[in-house]
Amino acid sequence: MDPMKIFDSHCHLDDRAYDKDLDEVIKRAGQSGVRAMMLVGTDRNSSRKAVRIAQTRLGLFAAVGLHPHDAKTGSETIMEDLIDLASHPKVKAWGETGLDYNRLYSSRKDQERWFLRQLDAGGRLGLPMIFHERDTAGRFLELLRANWDPRGKGVVHCFSGSSEDLEGYLDLGLYIGITGILTVKGRGKDLRRMVKGIPAERLLVETDAPYLTPSPERNKYRRNEPAFVRSVLIKLAEVRHQDPEKLAALVWDTTCRFFDVDEFGRDLTG
Repeated sequence: MDPMKIFDSHCHLDDRAYDKDLDEVIKRAGQSGVRAMMLVGTDRNSSRKAVRIAQTRLGLFAAVGLHPHDAKTGSETIMEDLIDLASHPKVKAWGETGLDYNRLYSSRKDQERWFLRQLDAGGRLGLPMIFHERDTAGRFLELLRANWDPRGKGVVHCFSGSSEDLEGYLDLGLYIGITGILTVKGRGKDLRRMVKGIPAERLLVETDAPYLTPSPERNKYRRNEPAFVRSVLIKLAEVRHQDPEKLAALVWDTTCRFFDVDEFGRDLTG
């Protein structure tokens, strides 16, 4: 068995891109050292599907939430359904939720309303929060500073912000999710610089699959998958001048503590 244990802390195996070969995708992940995955919902239907998939294997977990792109569909009925779904034993986090002012698929007003509502729901349930932020020019941090319970746990997934953003997140006690952006020569340059200063105990690795395929896989595959999180981990170790196996063990322990999960009965190749 591969000595490296990796937890893909953010993937979307509910995506229809995996409908035809999900079992093979999960098996390849296990063969690459991935022993656990967090399947992250983006609306009511994807959250339900994530939970259904998570039930099929040990080492798979789910998060439920309403993505900022889908905030325009928000309602109290949907929130109550997500809260009910969050009671499932496989659900270990709330998200992804947050703000995205890049494409504005939903208005800023709707995004902020349902982001704050989800902060409250996740906090009441005691679940770690999975955050999405893009191009909000400080508004996301502003709302967090005013509404974040410092006793809670949260991760800014797919971090690609500024040094000032990073400092703000760390000051709030948040964790930082690192994706395949780290491996991309041009796009990942600033991230490679910043990631050196993130405390190791605040780091998570993720694929955001089927998006953001890392190098070198992106030269061959369009679709990302959890097996490729290994490339993210190896690049992270290289940039930070750390031994990959030691860093993998540390990030594994950090991620298990973050999601409040213990040991697993078998690996994902089972």
